Amino acid sequence: MGRKLGGLAGLLFGTIAWASTSHAEQIDRSQIQTVIREYILENPQIIEEALTQVRLRAQKAEAEAKSAALIAERAALLESKGDIVMGNPNGDVSLVEFFDFNCGYCKRAAPDVTALLAGDPKLRVVLKDLPILGPGSVEAAKVGLAVKEVAGEARAVEFHKRLIDFRGRIDGSRAIEVAGELGIDTQRLKSVAASKEIEALISMNLDLAQRLGVTGTPSFVVGDQLLVGAVGQMPLEEAIRATRK
Repeated sequence: MGRKLGGLAGLLFGTIAWASTSHAEQIDRSQIQTVIREYILENPQIIEEALTQVRLRAQKAEAEAKSAALIAERAALLESKGDIVMGNPNGDVSLVEFFDFNCGYCKRAAPDVTALLAGDPKLRVVLKDLPILGPGSVEAAKVGLAVKEVAGEARAVEFHKRLIDFRGRIDGSRAIEVAGELGIDTQRLKSVAASKEIEALISMNLDLAQRLGVTGTPSFVVGDQLLVGAVGQMPLEEAIRATRK
C-alpha cells in the first residue's frame, strides 16, 4: 500500500518536475491532471487504500482524544461522594462502571464484575448510576443513591446487587420495596431520594458521561481506556493489567 501511494506521489512530483524543467514557461495543468487520472484509473485500489488511511488516522485521533478526556476527568470518575465502591477501597486500580438498573447488558456483565472482585484483592470498583432507560430508571437510581446516605456503603452494595439480579422492570416503587426487604427505613429513604442533592448527583453523572462520550450502559473505564458494553471478563482483566504496567 505504501509503495502504491508512494508511486502516485512520485508520479505527481516527477510530472511537475518535468514540466518545471522542460517547459518552465508552459506548465500545462491539464496534462498533469490527465497523467494522474490515467494512473488512478489503472490502479483504482489506491483510492480505497487512501480512504483506509484517512479512516485509521481519524480513529487514532478519536481514541487519543478519549484517553485524554478520561485522564482529565479522573477526579470526577473516582472521587464522587455519591458513588458506591466495591472491593478494596484502597486498591491500586479502579474499574468504573456506568450502569442502569434496567439495563439487560448490565445484568449480563454483573457476574464478570463479581468474578473480577473475587480474584483480585487489589481491585476497586466504582459504580456510577447512569439512568438513561426511562423514568423508572431515574426513580430507581435516586433510591439507590439515597440508600448509601441512609444506610451506608455495605447496605448500598447489597441493594445494588439485589436490583441488578432482579428480572423485570424496575422503578421507584420496586426499589423502595427492595430497600424495605433489607430493613432500611423507607420513609426516610423516600425523603432523601426526592432531595435536590440526589438529583444533583444524577445530573453530575449524566454530564460526566456526555463529556466522555459515554452513550450506553454498561460502559467501563479503566485507566485511560473506555470499554463499551458487556465485553466479558477477559477484556476487563486485560485492561486492568495494562493499567498496572
